[in-house]
Amino acid sequence: MEYVIEPLATPSLAVAGVGSADAGEGARFPVRRIYCAGRNYAAHAREMGHDPAREPPFFFQKNPDALLPSGSKFPYPAASRDVHFEIELACALGKGGSNISAADALDHVWGYAVGLDMTRRDLQGAAKKLGRPWEAGKAFEHSAPCTPVHPAGAVGHPGEGRIWLAVNGEVRQEGNLNEMIWTVPEIIEQLSALFTLAPGDLIFTGTPAGVGAIERGDVMTGGVEGVDEIEIEVV
Repeated sequence: MEYVIEPLATPSLAVAGVGSADAGEGARFPVRRIYCAGRNYAAHAREMGHDPAREPPFFFQKNPDALLPSGSKFPYPAASRDVHFEIELACALGKGGSNISAADALDHVWGYAVGLDMTRRDLQGAAKKLGRPWEAGKAFEHSAPCTPVHPAGAVGHPGEGRIWLAVNGEVRQEGNLNEMIWTVPEIIEQLSALFTLAPGDLIFTGTPAGVGAIERGDVMTGGVEGVDEIEIEVV
């Protein structure tokens, strides 16, 4: 096919265990969309000033080209003086569909990664007060640092385990996956009722309490037990 301008490359993530039976040499996971589940840990909902009652989850999106590989430098973004970290388990889909039941949802999961939902909190807060969309606070460049994707065949389907983030060696966020208000299968069920999901979709599943600001020169390290660890330097 001929285009009038050169198309950009498909955003993608490395695959852990490249060269294994799960992934051929040089294989990567192509990312179509990034969905994020909001306030999916009760303690985080409370720290953000909301009732953690089990209401239907809500979602927002980040752009796939906002992905930033673990080990990279995160450029402190323009137009903000209050940029926050949010550590999350990310779920990578290998199959899509609409109205997927929770009972069948894990059959659609290709693997898992560890991501950071970086947020320009001041811009997000201003948008909330005005009843406007969150893109300026959530979908800016490099706002989705992420590890390689680990095949579910290698790491299973984690439903519990420590999730944590430290800044310059000081633990700032700590929780357990079993504290999610909505589990991964339930998130997929709810999300697929709103959107037609597809292979290559990446779902950030929410963050535990303790979110906070970073400064230039900070080093963020974090992880999800049994999945991976991430490291990002703020520049």
